[in-house]
Amino acid sequence: MGAFRQLRDPVEDADTKAGQLRDREQPLGPLGVPFDRRSPFFVGMAIAAGMAVTAGGVWLLFLTGGTLVLIGVALFIAVGLEPVVGWLADHCFPRAVAVALVMVASLAAVAGLLAALIPPLIEQTTRFVDKAPEYLRQLGDHSSTLGRLDDRFQLQQRATAALKNPDLLTGLVGGGKALLGTLTDVVVVFVLTVYFLANFPKIRAAVYRFVPHSRRPRVILIGDEIIAKVGWYVLGNIAVSAIASATAFVWLLVFDVPYPVLLALLFGVLDLVPVIGSTVGSLVLCLMALTVSVPACLATAGFAVVYRVLEDYVLVPKIIGRVVRVPALVTVLAVLLGGVLLGVVGALVAIPLAAAVLLILREVTFPRLDRA
Repeated sequence: MGAFRQLRDPVEDADTKAGQLRDREQPLGPLGVPFDRRSPFFVGMAIAAGMAVTAGGVWLLFLTGGTLVLIGVALFIAVGLEPVVGWLADHCFPRAVAVALVMVASLAAVAGLLAALIPPLIEQTTRFVDKAPEYLRQLGDHSSTLGRLDDRFQLQQRATAALKNPDLLTGLVGGGKALLGTLTDVVVVFVLTVYFLANFPKIRAAVYRFVPHSRRPRVILIGDEIIAKVGWYVLGNIAVSAIASATAFVWLLVFDVPYPVLLALLFGVLDLVPVIGSTVGSLVLCLMALTVSVPACLATAGFAVVYRVLEDYVLVPKIIGRVVRVPALVTVLAVLLGGVLLGVVGALVAIPLAAAVLLILREVTFPRLDRA
C-alpha cells in the first residue's frame, strides 16, 4: 500500500499543478520549457527518428506515387485558377459561388472540346464501315492496289491471325480498364480541385503556420509570389494555346485541309506542353496537309515554323514572360527532366517549378552566400 502511495503521489502532484495552470486565456496551460537539444538522448532519438521517417517516407512514396501525382495535379490546377476565383470573390461573389462559376466554365470548355472532337471521329468511323466491303473486294482483286499489297504482305492472313489471337481479347479488356481508370482519375482531380479552390485561403494560412513567427512575413511574400507565378503561367499558357488553335484553324480552312476543327483543337492541346508539344502538333498538321497536296504540306510546314517563332518571341514574352522569367536553357532542361520523371504532367509543371526554384535561389540562397 505504501509503494502504491509513492507511485500515485507524483501523478496527484501533477494534477494539482495542472489545475493551477488552467485559466481562461490558456485553458491548456502555457508552453513548457523546451527540451535540451544537446542532450545525448535527444540527439540519438532525433537521429533514429529521422532515419525512420526517411525510410517510411520513401516506402510511402512507392506505395502512393500515383495518388500523390493526382493530388499534385489538382493542386497545380487550383493554384492556376486561384487568381480568377480570388478576383471574383473579392469583387463580385462569395467564394463558393466564385468556385462554382469557374468550375462550370471549365466543364463547359471541356464539353465544347468533346463536342468538336466526337462528331468527326464518328463520321470517320462510319465512313470506314461503309467502305469496308469495298476494301475487302479490292483485297481479293489481284489487279488492284490493295490486292497487290495483299499478295506481297499477306494482309488478309495477318488480319485473320490477329483476330484469332487470344491476346486480342486481353488487350481489349486491358484497354477498357485503362480508359475507365483514366476517367476515374479525371473525376478525382476535378473533385480535389474544387476542394482546394474552396479552401485555398485556409490551406495557405495552415501552410504558413509551419514557418517560425520571425520568418513568416518574408516567407509569405515569397510564397505568394510563387503562387502568382504559377497562376499566371497556367492562365497565360491556356491563352497562348487558344491563340494557336484559332490561328491553325484559319490556316487549315485556307488550304482546305480536312477536319480543320479537330486538327486545330489538337494543335492547341499539344501546344500546352512546352517545347515538345508544338513540334508534335506541327508534324500532325503537315501530315494532314500532305493528303491535299505537296505544296500545301510545304506551306503548312512554313506556317508552323513562323508561328513557333512568333509564339516564342512575341506571345510568350508578352503574356507569360513578364511574370514567369525562366531562361531558355533552364526551360529546356526543366521540361526534359519533368518529362522523364512524370511524363506529360512533369513537362507541364516543369516551367513554373523552375521559376519557383529560381526565385528562392535569387531571394534567399544567393544573398546568404554573398554575405558568407
